[in-house]
Amino acid sequence: MRILIGIPVSILGAAIALITVAWAAYRIADHTNGSILSGGETRRYLLYVPESYNPNLATPLVISIHGFAQWPAHQSQLTGWTELANEHGFIVIHPSGTGFPKRWRTSGFGENISSDVIFLSDLITKLETEYNIDPNRIFVNGLSNGGGMTIRMACELPGRIAAIGSVAGAYTFPWSECLSARPVPAIIFHGTNDPIVPFQGGPSRDFDIPFPAIPEWVDTLARRNGCSDDVEDIPISDAVNGIEYMGCDADVIFFTITGGGHTWPGGERLPEFLTGTTTDDLNATQVMWEFFINHPLQP
Repeated sequence: MRILIGIPVSILGAAIALITVAWAAYRIADHTNGSILSGGETRRYLLYVPESYNPNLATPLVISIHGFAQWPAHQSQLTGWTELANEHGFIVIHPSGTGFPKRWRTSGFGENISSDVIFLSDLITKLETEYNIDPNRIFVNGLSNGGGMTIRMACELPGRIAAIGSVAGAYTFPWSECLSARPVPAIIFHGTNDPIVPFQGGPSRDFDIPFPAIPEWVDTLARRNGCSDDVEDIPISDAVNGIEYMGCDADVIFFTITGGGHTWPGGERLPEFLTGTTTDDLNATQVMWEFFINHPLQP
């Protein structure tokens, strides 16, 4: 048996075959149905318009942003936004990040951090020309790196985004750089045993990034939104508890999932050895939608 750099050729060939199969499976899974030219790049997205859509009625739009190393179809499958769109008659779109693994440019690292904001803004404009989108009910949410992108959208497009939601968000965007005048209502979810974006902050198992401590970060968000220090409990179960900040100019609700991982509450389960546990004590998609419809953009 011939050896190549100490590796049997048969083993090397098998590894290459597995990689090829995995890549092909990913390409099939990463299906999208639309594209747009933005900032000189062709960007793709997965759009879902329910059969109940009536072009004579102004329709809410939900933008749901995938996390690092994920993709639009996976975000749709993970969260169940498409099923909820059928139930409530809104349009949902899952935009695609860039690179491999796919990601969102939220915090610098030498990249053009505004290009993804431009893409998402261009995408909203495109949909407004093709569908009867209600400009007062455009909502954005995301998971992990997509949660960080959601926060950046709230900062840079506050006049177009009515409310936001974030699950297990990777908040690497510095609030000190956010100069927007309008605070945006926000609902946040995070697990205490998140192995990828630690609840208490600091670098994680996978990323040597100084993530902020989530409770302190949410407090900063609440202060930015004009909230007082008073909170009201929203008990869900022994493992899930929410707090709603009082006296806000723009409402803030924060759900802590005790023992929860880097997962979408109530969503499809991810491999536990990678992401930790997924709670079924609440459905983040359903709770987020209820928050959204109660927080339209005020003229």
